Amino acid sequence: MDEQKLERPVEEVGVDGVKKENKMGAMPINKLLLSMAIPMMISMLVQALYNIVDSIFVAKLGQNAFNAVSFSFPVQNVIIAIASGTGVGMNALISRSLGEKNQERANGFAMHGLFLALISSVLVMLVGGFGAEFFFRSQTTNEQVIQDGTSYVLICSLLSFGVMGQIIFERLLQSTGKTTLSMLTQGFGAIINLVLDPILIFGLLGCPKLGVAGAAWATVIGQIGACGLGFILNIKYNKELSLNFKKFRVNGGMIKEIYRIGFPSILMQSIGSVMTYMMNRLLIDIEKTETAAAVFGAYFKLQSFVIMPVIGLGNALTPIVAFNLGARRKDRMKQAYRLGLVYAIAIMLLGASAMIFCPKLLLQLFDASEAMMGMGETAFRIVAVALLFAGYCITTSNFFQACGKSVYSLLMSLTRQLIVLIPLAYLFGYTLGYQAVWYAVPLAELASVVVAVFGYRSINKKLLANL
Repeated sequence: MDEQKLERPVEEVGVDGVKKENKMGAMPINKLLLSMAIPMMISMLVQALYNIVDSIFVAKLGQNAFNAVSFSFPVQNVIIAIASGTGVGMNALISRSLGEKNQERANGFAMHGLFLALISSVLVMLVGGFGAEFFFRSQTTNEQVIQDGTSYVLICSLLSFGVMGQIIFERLLQSTGKTTLSMLTQGFGAIINLVLDPILIFGLLGCPKLGVAGAAWATVIGQIGACGLGFILNIKYNKELSLNFKKFRVNGGMIKEIYRIGFPSILMQSIGSVMTYMMNRLLIDIEKTETAAAVFGAYFKLQSFVIMPVIGLGNALTPIVAFNLGARRKDRMKQAYRLGLVYAIAIMLLGASAMIFCPKLLLQLFDASEAMMGMGETAFRIVAVALLFAGYCITTSNFFQACGKSVYSLLMSLTRQLIVLIPLAYLFGYTLGYQAVWYAVPLAELASVVVAVFGYRSINKKLLANL
């Protein structure tokens, strides 16, 4: 009887009142995961590509310009972390509510996600507007880097509503399995950015030469365009959710639920900003120039190109696991997780191989100086090992979030980016020199794997065993 119950197709009620199967509860897992993940992975690849191209264009202006953008990463990352973390909580709760056939709660979580994005963008405007210059002066004394970096961060902060709205609208589409539309939204913004980057940075087609500020303007214009398209696609095609702005009333309980799941994700991603900030300061202090920091910035850009598709895979995995948790389909949850691991580790293996065997070719993309090339070749081969562990960690983190256990994801992130990485980096750096700092990266990632294993065992025993 239990097996028959587990195999029963999961149904949902359409807007016309006719019952239909929801693909997240009925479609074969491998086909479902690939159908949802491939569009997300492509869109994330496009996103990562335009980030790299953005840096390639800026690097043509010199190492100071490249460092200005690289040192801006912590701020950009916090902005994205706030939007993504809110989206993670909203997404998981919408998918779970749909799995439980609770349409009213699903709609409520969708509206509160948009409300929180608006409030967050106002806060980012205030903090970024007043704190940008102080942030750069705390990292460097290079006035050109400070001036360019401050301009870049001010533009991104004051117009952050674009990326906030874009990410939330994408998550709404993902929560109901419409990943192709989500891909279109992100791809649209990336294309705008790619087209505008050279025009605004170098002053082509009669436009003024804006330099680093041009890269910022290209980014925010692309984000605002993607936000607008995301809104249109949700209204026209996301019929599983009803976005009724007139009847919206703030519900503190729903906000609390969203951040119960999403806040650990915000912290988890924001920790990356703290880590990058501290690593930049460490490398500059030890090496006495900004070359090592430039190598670290180049590594982060290239790392994102490898990791972003795996994040896209994880974004597809999260609603699948959350839906089947709501439907009490333990078999489908575990199968999706295992397949996600296989694909993630395979992608990371390819990325690690490129960094190990072709470091010079990759560094040439950023017009690396001779000093940066020599330093980066060694660094890339060391830190590439971390990618082999990262695939497991990212996929497992998404599984934890889908199960409503984001605290485990937070603990993993703390381990790999603060608790282990920073102490080891400072220890190696001040005792063995700046080249030894790179060894802290794979060691910290390995420690995160250990945390992930224990977290999964706990969830398997306390949650999955009772389904």
